[in-house]
Amino acid sequence: QVQLVESGGGSVQAGGSLRLSCALSGITYSGVCMGWFRQAPGKEREGVAAIYSGGGSTYSADSVKGRFTISQDNTKNTVYLQMGSLEPEDTAIYYCAAKRWRGVGCSTRLAFTYWGQGTQVTVSS
Repeated sequence: QVQLVESGGGSVQAGGSLRLSCALSGITYSGVCMGWFRQAPGKEREGVAAIYSGGGSTYSADSVKGRFTISQDNTKNTVYLQMGSLEPEDTAIYYCAAKRWRGVGCSTRLAFTYWGQGTQVTVSS
């Protein structure tokens, strides 16, 4: 039974920072593409960042490049999203997702198989 549990969401003022965590269980972490997505009310879900468990380059959307950083702790089967310089436009529910994967090409453009419940991030001006 695959499970993804997000944590770390909350409310911050513009310019602040938050660190989201996503713990994966139920499948081996050695062969997965892990992604962060977000969805604001009335908007489509958009990919934020992705990282491959086996290493290599990470992927990030242009809208967050330079402000958000995705990372992982393979010993804990956990992926993180460090969010800095937050803006009101970053307000959304943030979801963690996973897909079995090997090799290059890990990005949020893939069709992810497993999804977490989401965690709310609210940025006030």
